[in-house]
Amino acid sequence: MSKIGILGGTFNPVHLGHLRLGQAVLDELSLDKILFVPDNSPPHKESKYLADGKDRLNMINLLIKGNDKMEASSVELERQGKSYTYETLLSLKKQFPRDELFLITGADMFLTLDRWKNPEVIFRNAGIIGVPRIKSDLEKMERYGSEVLSKAGARFCILSKPVYESASSTFVRDNIGDYQKIKDMIPPEEYEYIIEKNLYRE
Repeated sequence: MSKIGILGGTFNPVHLGHLRLGQAVLDELSLDKILFVPDNSPPHKESKYLADGKDRLNMINLLIKGNDKMEASSVELERQGKSYTYETLLSLKKQFPRDELFLITGADMFLTLDRWKNPEVIFRNAGIIGVPRIKSDLEKMERYGSEVLSKAGARFCILSKPVYESASSTFVRDNIGDYQKIKDMIPPEEYEYIIEKNLYRE
């Protein structure tokens, strides 16, 4: 039985901060694999600069190339309509019936888990891994975990150290015409792909 971390997001575009986050989870919790799952149509976000799902998947594959513990999944892109986490986990459970799934969330999302659509389905099908961004997140997340998640039947753990990341997809999109500003945020291969496909341009 493998332990698989599920890292979902718009990844518009994916950047090295996402890679470092995934690696931090692998290192501390000794998971066997991280699945990067790009959203089809996230219910909490709208963006006129949302790249096509196939392009976002291709960019993830460029970012994680050569890392045998990381993999891109098209499970949400293959569905139509909004992307809900509980549906994704049900699909992945069918795909990996013998494996243990863990949903990876940042502090902000971790603190709202009980308000997600069908949280009981999420908690039944996956453990929760919370990733603090700054030190002060730890106390809030631990309190929420014990007062809310535990009572809801969720299995959860919180990384012992914050994973702070200054890179952002918005910054990359806004500065796509100036590689020097974003060269530490995305690998050259991904930048070349963005330029070739003319992504994030007016």
